[in-house]
Amino acid sequence: MTSALRRRPNFIALVGVGLAAGMLSGLFGIGGGTIIVPALVLWLHMPQRLAAGTSVAAILPAAVVGAISYGAQGNVDWVAALCLALGIVIGAQLGTFLLSRLPVKALQWGFVVFLLIIIVSLWFVVPQREDQISITWLTGLFLVLTGFMTGVLSGVLGVGGGIIVVPVLMFFFGSNDLDAKGSSLVMMIPGSISGTLGNLRRQNVDMRAALIVGISASVCVPFSSVLATLLDPFVANVLFSFYLVIIAIQMVVRLSRRKK
Repeated sequence: MTSALRRRPNFIALVGVGLAAGMLSGLFGIGGGTIIVPALVLWLHMPQRLAAGTSVAAILPAAVVGAISYGAQGNVDWVAALCLALGIVIGAQLGTFLLSRLPVKALQWGFVVFLLIIIVSLWFVVPQREDQISITWLTGLFLVLTGFMTGVLSGVLGVGGGIIVVPVLMFFFGSNDLDAKGSSLVMMIPGSISGTLGNLRRQNVDMRAALIVGISASVCVPFSSVLATLLDPFVANVLFSFYLVIIAIQMVVRLSRRKK
């Protein structure tokens, strides 16, 4: 067992990380990896690659509970979710392969640029709650491709993919915000399983930490998913944009420090 795994993070700290990730997961339809990875790295001193692999595993319980919560409220586009899931299963395997072999700095800077574009878009494009994705063969193909690209980034960066999929479903596929969040959480379930299996083969996951964070996160998800339905779509967009600003700033600071 590696020295990184012997220095086990504090239980209480892991629970705290999980609760924060779960609240954001249900509210925004994300896996919480954008909270989990930096918390494991900066606060609990876990190596970047191990933190990314652990995050992918921790996302699973929250995604399952979130998918059930949104599904029970009728806020999942199941066809879109299955298309995304098909793509992410394949993409996650490639992402975990790249995580163990490639420097991820270029992808991280590209991801920051993507976040900035989404942040601006959230203030100008507000989906209506009655909006639905028009499913055709071409739409299905693009959804699979979106899932694949999301899986690659998920495996490399340790995020569940919701931070990518939710805005893409709203802006490019015409989904309403609640269906986008619910479908995103459904997609994460096979994505997390696929990515975790790849990371386990490469000994790139701390399962104890992942279980503590994941179970803690799943406690908050039902409450925050109900809160999401009570928010006006524009207010939800504004809150999501503020969250993305924090993530973008955090990534820029980390990348700048690493460069120095």
